[in-house]
Amino acid sequence: AFLLRQDLKEASDRLLQPLWDFLLFRYYTLVSSPFFPVLLAFSCYFIFSVPFAILDVLGERAPLFEYKIQKQRRPTVGMMLRTLGTAVYNHLVFVLPAVLISNVELISGALGVLLIFDTQYFFWHLAHHKNPHLYRWVHAIHHDYISPFSWSTQHLSAVELMTVGFWSNIDPILLKCHPLTIWTLSVFSIWMSVEDHIGYDLPYLPGHLVPFGLHGGAMAHDIHHQKPSSNFAPFFSHWDRLFGTAVTVKPS
Repeated sequence: AFLLRQDLKEASDRLLQPLWDFLLFRYYTLVSSPFFPVLLAFSCYFIFSVPFAILDVLGERAPLFEYKIQKQRRPTVGMMLRTLGTAVYNHLVFVLPAVLISNVELISGALGVLLIFDTQYFFWHLAHHKNPHLYRWVHAIHHDYISPFSWSTQHLSAVELMTVGFWSNIDPILLKCHPLTIWTLSVFSIWMSVEDHIGYDLPYLPGHLVPFGLHGGAMAHDIHHQKPSSNFAPFFSHWDRLFGTAVTVKPS
């Protein structure tokens, strides 16, 4: 009994333990649902994309439009609806059934998960650009638009979505991440994915704030859509530097 009281006391001293306890006691049914991670991920994707969709619609009327990377190319509402429809379709037809088939408890290691995922996607991405058959049947749909915009983030084939989703789910399991870490990591990684595609080189984004250019951000991925033989990593820049595929100057 004494040891149990000590464990409870130590748990209560942790910074985020009150938040975790509140979620468990007040919203246990919601957060324990196998559908909660999907709901969290898609909600964040939608919320993060909306401001930049509005910015694209406003165009020159918005003060931040001066940071648009490819000013001559602007997504139409039709393009936005098409890409959003792709994301909704993939989640309803492929993601939700996958959640039903395998619901595994996820448990601790945010940076490790990001680095592992970055490595997995870099080599997967590189292989699909080097192999014309893989590119055509799996990855080409993501390059429908030379000038990316927020909704094009999940304009993916079902194979690519499920591959990326598999890594996103299995990596935290292998590192035994805590569920609260998983949700935080999910929100953060979705934000970085949306940021890669917003089409604006805003001065306050991580790509400018992270030192030594270690985070590629919107500019790096925008260049990839203009010059597909470059900048294959989704978040960081070290693999592109090592393989000589890093490009930091916009194509003319």
